[in-house]
Amino acid sequence: MKKLCILFLVISSTAFAQKKLDKLLNKWNTRNVPYMSVETLALPKTNAILLDAREKTEFEVSHLKKAIYVGYDKFQLEETLTKLPKDKDAKIVVYCSLGIRSETIAHKLIKEGYTNVYNLYGGIFEWKNNNFKVVDTLGNPTEKVHAFSKNWGKWLHKGIKVYE
Repeated sequence: MKKLCILFLVISSTAFAQKKLDKLLNKWNTRNVPYMSVETLALPKTNAILLDAREKTEFEVSHLKKAIYVGYDKFQLEETLTKLPKDKDAKIVVYCSLGIRSETIAHKLIKEGYTNVYNLYGGIFEWKNNNFKVVDTLGNPTEKVHAFSKNWGKWLHKGIKVYE
């Protein structure tokens, strides 16, 4: 009975957290880019080009393995296009901390004709919160994640928060 109660609490808190994240993303996003869940991205069969739409200091703390840094404030569309395949149907997943900045970058790719572009739901925070690995600049696994700011960092529940 005790195990059943604990399982219920875990499932309830996960569902509650999901609803709060939905509310946050609905406030900031227009949903003009489809989401991909971290669970789907983590599947071995999901072969996608990963673009990191955070700032360089965030990327250097940690990022998803094989992610390509494209930035946000200094995002260069033409430069990014040179890093992408000519095949406009290639699967591309853009992420940031939570999925707000990445929606803007992903939408620019869609406007360029890319047809299989996704915004990672909950970004690197949700990725780490689900115990998936992130790597440092040398490609080594790390627990550190740049939390952007104290206000946004409250959404990162696992790992070590870095603010510099």
